Amino acid sequence: MKNTYILAIESSCDDTSAAVLLNDKVLSNEVANQSVHEQYGGVVPELASRAHLQNIVPVVAQALEKAKVGKEELSAIAFTRGPGLMGSLLVGTSFAKSMAMGLGIPLIEVNHMQAHILAHFIDEGQKKPEFPFLAMTISGGHTQIVKVNSFFDMEILGETLDDAVGEAFDKTAKILGLPYPGGPLIDTYAKEGNPEAFAFAKPNISGLNFSFSGLKTGILYFIQKQTALNANFISENLADICASAQHTIVQILMNKLKKAVKQTGIKQIAIGGGVSANSGIRTALTAMGEQYGWDTFVPKFQYCTDNAAMIGIVGYYKYLNGDFTTQNTTAQPRLSFK
Repeated sequence: MKNTYILAIESSCDDTSAAVLLNDKVLSNEVANQSVHEQYGGVVPELASRAHLQNIVPVVAQALEKAKVGKEELSAIAFTRGPGLMGSLLVGTSFAKSMAMGLGIPLIEVNHMQAHILAHFIDEGQKKPEFPFLAMTISGGHTQIVKVNSFFDMEILGETLDDAVGEAFDKTAKILGLPYPGGPLIDTYAKEGNPEAFAFAKPNISGLNFSFSGLKTGILYFIQKQTALNANFISENLADICASAQHTIVQILMNKLKKAVKQTGIKQIAIGGGVSANSGIRTALTAMGEQYGWDTFVPKFQYCTDNAAMIGIVGYYKYLNGDFTTQNTTAQPRLSFK
């Protein structure tokens, strides 16, 4: 079969990424991060889109150079159409459309959340999920349980009714006075703490849906109450607070997964999204897999956070399917599963 070279572009939030894939193998996967948001305690959309404008040309050039692939060798260009921040998406969408038009090659639109799921099919010699499987996508903006019937047949079984799990981690970190992004810091401190030091109430949400706003508020009130009694409470108990909060969040996620397996009978479980880099979640999933006889799939760290390689693998399978988009396509910040 003829080799397929896909240039992929990801710009849904605050990371500018470009990757080159040869069929289902990654030749390069370059990411430019944006540190400008740290002083604001969260991503500022206007600043993010400006940084994408500065980063996209050098990042694409670097990806092509590292892959040792010339522009004329490319088979197609894949890009993130959504969901994400409108300004950020516009940069990647406009660049991909222009480059595809200039080279006279097909353009492929990709759903960011589907890409997190299909990142498991990047070929690095690892075992891959078999259809159908259950995917839990966990990120700063999404928390979903998805039944994956095929590469492009996916059904959401449950999702968050309010805050996403990544937001719960980051807001908890903010309550504790930790810098942005706080989720990874909670994970780091949690390794040194007692996960059962403090008990936080878990929301009672029916079905396979999630809710994290109540937990976030509960942690806030708990910290306010304790610091009123002891001004040094956070500094004296930081590791235990982080461990307890993380343990509660992990339990919420794993209980829903257990319920999903019981409902569907599917025992192939994959996780994806930025929060799937959390060590507590990875450890808990592996342990539950061993306990209940599940086949579990955890992505490599570089494919958890926003990256263009995952956009490229979707682009590859869409290319094989002849599923191309037109120059009339537009960015969709609230793009849903098809």
